[in-house]
Amino acid sequence: MSGIEGKIVAVTGAGSGIGEATALLLAERGAKVVLGARRTERLEALAARIEKAGGRAAWIRTDVTRRTDLVGLVDLARERYGRLDVLVGNAGVGLISPLDELRVDDWEEMIDVNLKGVLYGIAAALPVFREQGSGHFVNIVSTAGLRVVPLQSVYAGTKNAVRTISEGLRQEAGDSLRVTVVSPGAVRTDFTERMGPEARERIARMMETALSPVAVARAIAFAIEQPDGVDVGDIVVRPTAQA
Repeated sequence: MSGIEGKIVAVTGAGSGIGEATALLLAERGAKVVLGARRTERLEALAARIEKAGGRAAWIRTDVTRRTDLVGLVDLARERYGRLDVLVGNAGVGLISPLDELRVDDWEEMIDVNLKGVLYGIAAALPVFREQGSGHFVNIVSTAGLRVVPLQSVYAGTKNAVRTISEGLRQEAGDSLRVTVVSPGAVRTDFTERMGPEARERIARMMETALSPVAVARAIAFAIEQPDGVDVGDIVVRPTAQA
């Protein structure tokens, strides 16, 4: 039996990319997944795909910039399946640009989604995990926080903030909760859709050797499948060609 089988896993940003790949892989390995994202048509299609393959899935529109939406995601897991074992904080945006362009609205959106969205997830799930006496936070960060490069200052700042908060949470969690940070490198997703021309060109070159989202999903699954008492704290997964 897989260490994933039977677990109840909620995933934010499940409508595409890493979140979608994670939901599919975990459901294939026997988890019951609870899908959250803003694009409901994608969630509905993904849930149908999982159930057609014999898996179990529930979904709810989730905008991680709204604290009540994260509460709704956690509540759905409990109402549908009786508990929540894992929250994968995956939703994120990468609106990278030179600081000189002063895209303050983009900066604020990254703070709201990448940082506050994770905090809202913690606020929603932590009391539930405490009540259950078990639970696992898996927060998706980035190698941008390990090696800061031009155009990514604010993006890297939000991801480093999540890394720091996750480490503090791990230290406060005690012996009944687990906290994992997964730092992907370049991944083939729709990450570049809203970037400016300079940033899009730079990222497009990285995409030539980028990982499949499934590679990141496997790293997430590795952390989740560990037995009780084993906490995988930090995973870095990136293309071998990435500096």
